[in-house]
Amino acid sequence: MQASSNENSIGLSQDDLTFDAKHIWHPYNSVTRRLPIFPVASASGVRLTLTDGRELVDGMSSWWSTIHGYNHPELNAAIARQTQNMAHVMFGGLTHQPAIELAKKLVAMTPEGLSTVFFADSGSVSVEVAIKMAIQYWRSLGNTRKKRLLTVRNGYHGDTLGAMAVCDPVNGMHSLFRGMLLEHVFVEAPQCRYGDTWEERYLDEFTDAIRGNHEDLVAVILEPVVQGAGGMRFYSPEYLRRVKELCREFGVLLILDEIATGFGRTGTLFACEQAGVTPDIMCLGKALTGGYMTLAATLCTDEVSHTISDNGVFMHGPTFMANPLACSVAGASLDILNRGEWQSQVKGIEVALKEELQQLAELSTVADVRVLGAIGVVEMKEPVDMQTVQPMFVEEGIWVRPFGKLVYVMPPYIMSREDLALLGQGMRNVVRRL
Repeated sequence: MQASSNENSIGLSQDDLTFDAKHIWHPYNSVTRRLPIFPVASASGVRLTLTDGRELVDGMSSWWSTIHGYNHPELNAAIARQTQNMAHVMFGGLTHQPAIELAKKLVAMTPEGLSTVFFADSGSVSVEVAIKMAIQYWRSLGNTRKKRLLTVRNGYHGDTLGAMAVCDPVNGMHSLFRGMLLEHVFVEAPQCRYGDTWEERYLDEFTDAIRGNHEDLVAVILEPVVQGAGGMRFYSPEYLRRVKELCREFGVLLILDEIATGFGRTGTLFACEQAGVTPDIMCLGKALTGGYMTLAATLCTDEVSHTISDNGVFMHGPTFMANPLACSVAGASLDILNRGEWQSQVKGIEVALKEELQQLAELSTVADVRVLGAIGVVEMKEPVDMQTVQPMFVEEGIWVRPFGKLVYVMPPYIMSREDLALLGQGMRNVVRRL
């Protein structure tokens, strides 16, 4: 059938776009002063195809999740096979093979000691689950005094209320909710940059905080090595190692949020491996399903799960917990990772991003350029204007989604050197125009 005059080649009409603009509230956006929205027709490999036919090299991996690229044949096949059996069953009182197989793989690949898996809906929910685990652990031991968490500024752990409460309360994206959230203990963000020589003073404030508040703390929560959406800051693994020692000394649980850093993004399978640290509780999400479906997991030690279970049941149960389709595609994604190609892929991306971005450090408008694993960050001295800058990246044929002062990329691991060059050239062109 021939498309009508108000439809593009994909069949998306102007009426559709008008409806979207009027009725659909996009993330971190306004419905009355809307930032630009670009309609996507399809995605394959590392490219997004817009409905007007333009192709964009995707530097964002769909918010860091699509590590193997789009329309991956193995991941497609995993979902197709699972649809023949069941799309979903409740996980209360039931179980199924995709969940069991995925849990086996997660226990095998995460740091030794994380032996219990609780499946959740999203990264934010996995953080909520981790916080509830920590609280219920201490309640199970009869300790009702412990009610707060200790963390660092510039952190980001999600958009739900419990997760927001451990995000930066002043400079983070959730400062609007100050006074409505639980109040936890914050210290300055780690000042020891990745690769810097360690100095004891870097830990002074944290040490004072945990010493002075440990009787009230259920846990410390940190993003290991890389602070993600709170600032894209890279810090020394030694800081994390020393925090673990302090948690052990003062009897406080350690929660590590590997939602953004997990599954190879920083150059090791999990960022905490760079410090040789095993947390009491670990949060996973984003790349878990290779970007196909929403799924997360909270892993913990036997000490945590058995203490809670010996005194009752864990009080959480999402409707779509351990969805079989999501578990199936996650299992297939982990199989790809277990083949080991990601290591050379991520190293290649790191080398390429350093080559492509480092020259921007000379610009007067740029505060810093930093690269770690498959993460490249250009920090500007002033916040970028999204209304202006987002179309500029599209004009360059790349998809980059800055926030605040940060122009950053987290490409799919499969991105070729040629496409990394296109991504780098586009970023350089836009940043220079800024």
